[in-house]
Amino acid sequence: MKFVISYSCGKDSALALHRMIKEGHTPVGLLVMMNKEAGRSWFHGVAPCLLEKIADSLGIPLIAVESTGEGYHTSMEDALGKTKQMGAECCVFGDIDIEEHFDWCAERCRNAGIEYRFPLWQQNREALTTELIGLGYHAVIKCVNNKLLPREYLGKELTAELVADLKGRGIDVCGENGEYHTVVLDGPAFRYPVKYALKETMDFGEYSAINIEIG
Repeated sequence: MKFVISYSCGKDSALALHRMIKEGHTPVGLLVMMNKEAGRSWFHGVAPCLLEKIADSLGIPLIAVESTGEGYHTSMEDALGKTKQMGAECCVFGDIDIEEHFDWCAERCRNAGIEYRFPLWQQNREALTTELIGLGYHAVIKCVNNKLLPREYLGKELTAELVADLKGRGIDVCGENGEYHTVVLDGPAFRYPVKYALKETMDFGEYSAINIEIG
């Protein structure tokens, strides 16, 4: 099956991509929604130059779609419709167990006339995080919720030790509720490690993020 993946660049979408490829399916594109005003990807805040390098290392075409907050859903539906012309039979998502997310994504696909798949759906959050690390993926913490985690976590690589620390703090180790976001820069699906440099930290009130540039 040919598929497009809604790709945040984070660990869950990376694991969903890994599983689909392992099952023998063929990716035709990385669909990344871009904040038109900020000039970065929505939610994870990945800069275009880093996105392009990640896509090149994965060997999958980047489909960067600019949108406003109000037009996010229609922009995504339009993009999904166009991916069918690239041969995509379904769109893949890395969501795990939040029903509202599932319903929203499924509706976008239905409106665009494309199937959908959730390779990680309703699986154990901690087990999925452990699986990603065990496979050899390198996920760097890009954003943190300031109420739940100190900014010192920004730029750290997700390891078994860090997962244990998160668990000890009573934090969901998967970050499914927005406790933190990651950017995956190397692993089995990558043709080469994406070299990166950690830059300035930005405080947005409820969240903080670190700027990650090509190294």
